[in-house]
Amino acid sequence: MHTATVAALAAPFPHASASAPRLLLAEDDSAMRALLAYALRREGYQVVEARDGLELLAHLDRAAFFDAVVTDLRMPGADGLEVLRAAATCDLVPTIVVTAFGDDATHAEARRVGAFAVLDKPFELDDLLGAINLALEVQGRRPPG
Repeated sequence: MHTATVAALAAPFPHASASAPRLLLAEDDSAMRALLAYALRREGYQVVEARDGLELLAHLDRAAFFDAVVTDLRMPGADGLEVLRAAATCDLVPTIVVTAFGDDATHAEARRVGAFAVLDKPFELDDLLGAINLALEVQGRRPPG
């Protein structure tokens, strides 16, 4: 594990305030989901976790509750592209897609169906935070802190 990752896991973090931006995080790899959720909470975000595409779709009924969505591209039940297509019919918040399968065609398709940003795994946490913060700024929201 990267030294910065170990240090991030060891550092205490404040609880998110009630006004903190709310993120929906969908990742089928439980270790990756736990690491991302921890890191995002440490930054001051409120995070709701989804284990797969179907759970993510179920949460989208409450899309107005979230300020941004971070989703893996390939998950059981429904992948990130299916989620983006389903969300095209509602007023979904910005969606950031992360993928281990990030060829140019995949990036183009994700953006075509509504992805705000696409990040290839492995990615730097700062890159994810930058995409989330930009998504918030576009909506007139401020990042925590």
